[in-house]
Formats: sequence, C-alpha cells, structure tokens
Amino acid sequence: MKSDKWKITAIVLAALLVISCICLAAVLYQKGSDGKTGGSENRISAEEALSLWTEGARAKTELISYVQAITDERDPDYIPPARRIAVFDMDGTLCCETDPIYFDHMLFMHRVLNDPSYKATEEELEVADRIFDYINTGKYPEGMDTDHGAGVASSFAGMKLADFDAYVKAYRETPANGYDGMTKGQAFYKPMIQVVNYLQSNGFQVYIVSGTDRFIVRGLVDGTLDIPMNRIIGSDERVAATGQGDEDGLSYTFRAGDELILAGDFMMKTLKMNKVAVIEREIGMQPVLSFGNSSGDFAMDEFVTSGNPYRSLAFQLCCDDTERENGSAEKAEKMRTSCEEHGWIPISMKNDWKTIYGDGVTRKAVPDVEFSEEALEQELSPAA
Repeated sequence: MKSDKWKITAIVLAALLVISCICLAAVLYQKGSDGKTGGSENRISAEEALSLWTEGARAKTELISYVQAITDERDPDYIPPARRIAVFDMDGTLCCETDPIYFDHMLFMHRVLNDPSYKATEEELEVADRIFDYINTGKYPEGMDTDHGAGVASSFAGMKLADFDAYVKAYRETPANGYDGMTKGQAFYKPMIQVVNYLQSNGFQVYIVSGTDRFIVRGLVDGTLDIPMNRIIGSDERVAATGQGDEDGLSYTFRAGDELILAGDFMMKTLKMNKVAVIEREIGMQPVLSFGNSSGDFAMDEFVTSGNPYRSLAFQLCCDDTERENGSAEKAEKMRTSCEEHGWIPISMKNDWKTIYGDGVTRKAVPDVEFSEEALEQELSPAA
C-alpha cells in the first residue's frame, strides 16, 4: 500500500512539473524574452520601444524587421551577440547640430570670448573670427576641422581632465540658443535615444564615433545616453601627467600624485576615412549598423555595408524639419539622393518623428545671441 501511495505521489509531482514547464515556456514566448521568437508580442514590444516614431515610417519598419531577424537563431540572418555592433555619429544624428553651430565650436567660442578666467591667444581669436564667418554665411571654412581642433586643445591646455569634464557639463547646462524649454545638454533627439535603447536591449554594443573631441562627447552625453565611456570615440588631443612638463611620454613614468591633464596638442579629427580607421583600431570588428547625417559619415556607412559577412544597414538623418529643428529642405533632398544612390535608409525628422525634443520645447523665432562679434573685433584690434 505504501509503495502505491508513493507511486501516485510521484506521478502527481511529475505532472505538476510538466504543467509548470509548459506555463513557463508560454510566458517566455509571449514576452519574447529569449530573443528568438518572432511572435506578434515581440513586434508590439518593438513598437512601444520606438513609440516616438510615426506609424509606418520606413526607417522604423526596416529597423524592427532587421532586429527581429538577426536576433532569431532560426533565421539565416542571425548575428551572434558579440558581432552586434552599431556605430552612431553624434552631432546631427543623436543631438542638435546647429544652434547656431556645433556644441564643441560653441564651447570653444565661450572659452575664448566669454570666460573671464582665460586670455585667448591671437591664433585662437582668429579661429573664432572664422567661426563667426561660418555662422553668418553657413559655409564651413576650409581647414576649420583641424584649426578648430587645435584651438580647443590649446585653449584648455594644462586643465585636468576631471576639471575639463566639469567645464563641459557646466556649459551644457546653459540655455539652448534657439529654443525655449531646454538646455544645450538636453538637445538630444528623443526618437534617436529610443533607437539606442532599443538596440542595446537586443544585445547590441552601441558606439559613438564623432568628429567632436572625445572628452567633450563624454561630458555631453553622460547622464543622457547609457553608453560606457570606452564606447565613445571622438577626435583626439594629447594627454599628459601633471608632473610631466616637456618630457616625452616614452621617457616619463606616471607617478603617485600625478593627475591627467590636456597637453594642448591636437592629434586627429575623426571624420570621413578617419572614422573607418578609428573603428578598426578601437573596435576591431566591422559593425553591422551605421547611423549618420552628413557626408562626414559616408565612409563609415560604406565600411559597415561593404563586404560585411553579416546583414548590415546604414541610416542617414535628413534635416527636413524647419519648424521644430533648424532644418534645410535643400540639404535634406541632397541626403535623400545620396541614400538612393548608395542603398542607405533615409530618416525624415519631419515625417518620421512624432517629437524631436519632447513636450514643452519650442523653437524661437529669433535665437539668443551668445557671442558678440564686436567683442571679438575689440580683442583682435591692435589696441587690445
């Protein structure tokens, strides 16, 4: 009798175990938590993750379809997590590019014109003068990429990295010039923040590959994008130790009590082919997704989509919103044409996004003037 009772108990326990396993499997399938299902619930989750994108937007539809395919082990386009790498430009791709100019250019102008603790050199003031020409004409001066980089490096030379990070973060808290309701540091495109979060939730390593100084990017994105510092790549300047002086880095040894400082020497502007080179140096693997907004990102797009052993895509933002953003219909049309020629996917700020900066943010009819040409002319005058 006892053996029969034990048999019955064992059968009941086994049945309960089977039922529990079936229920657990059903729950996992519904949530899509194993990343391998292609059920409707998974698609709804993606729609929610990209809720700030308009219904039927091509870029959103293609991105969701792509992610569902490459995360499904049963799909021929499956990509193992270690190779799910996405690279993003920053200015004009993740955040506002022209208000009225790039964030790093404005930071430089603030340093040489508005910072009472710093006396700018003649060379730095000349760079500032050329940036004013850019603001007034919309034409980027030839050679400005490296000249501005050198200006940033020299104007902050000797500053400790921790202090420079604090300086960037303090400046990002100042009001946006052309908008009410946000600071410079809040001028990130909310739909693109969703893209970053969506990719990371699906096993992607997200990198920023920017033409802006690496240390400026770190300070600007910290607290807004959950991207590790070692996945932020930008233009570079030399770093030294506080006790190093003029001694070469090959002969100086970092000592107890030393701190890292900006050495004042500009090294490389991370644009065009330099983006490809730095991706190879610092990531060491070919990414499968690329997001950009200008011709400075074309080389990165081609690198990602050419000869890739995995299915790959490139997206380019078209700055076609002239009401909520400082857009240009002409530039946007040129970008669409480039996308058609190369097989890249265009993103329309105007048509694909329900919002850009969020509720409560409005574009000013007349942007605030932050820098004075008159003050610059006075600094450049012989009397100065």
